[in-house]
Amino acid sequence: MTNQMLADDLLRIGAAHGVDLGHLASGANAAEDAYYPQFPARIRAEAHRMARHYELFYCLEVSVRDLVNVTLTESKGTDDWWATDCVPQQIKLDVSGRIKAEIDSGVSRRSDDELDFTTFGELGTIIVVNWNSFGGIFTSKKAVEKVVGSLNSLRNPIAHCCPLAEDEEVRLSLALRDWFRLME
Repeated sequence: MTNQMLADDLLRIGAAHGVDLGHLASGANAAEDAYYPQFPARIRAEAHRMARHYELFYCLEVSVRDLVNVTLTESKGTDDWWATDCVPQQIKLDVSGRIKAEIDSGVSRRSDDELDFTTFGELGTIIVVNWNSFGGIFTSKKAVEKVVGSLNSLRNPIAHCCPLAEDEEVRLSLALRDWFRLME
């Protein structure tokens, strides 16, 4: 644990001063090695600071998807709960549009699971719409709506490569704490 804390401190110090302290092996490929140094040190330091927020939100969003999938699979008694009335029609339409746009773009499809194409806000809607399945997990439907809304607002700058203000970093920490408190 102490080593990890020291490594994190070294990363933070290096990023703050635009210096690679060389204490970690680079997992970068040749293109990253060639192009990354060309970005200004200020941007690289900001990216490093924001990476932790992205990592936290990635974990949160994927774990919420897992929770939705497991809960609705158990509740409905089928792996094909997406095809039932669990998902509002508008979300299904929006997801279908995202899948089509991804296919039409010619890139590899991220997943065969429609749930992977939902937004964080849509995940919150699915939970609320299926409160009879989630009411035993969360303490309050209204609180779920409020916390998901707060987290969704904080997600936008993280997902769209904008730095979080210091106050918003604190708000993210508190919103994550609120999320987990909802499940106590």
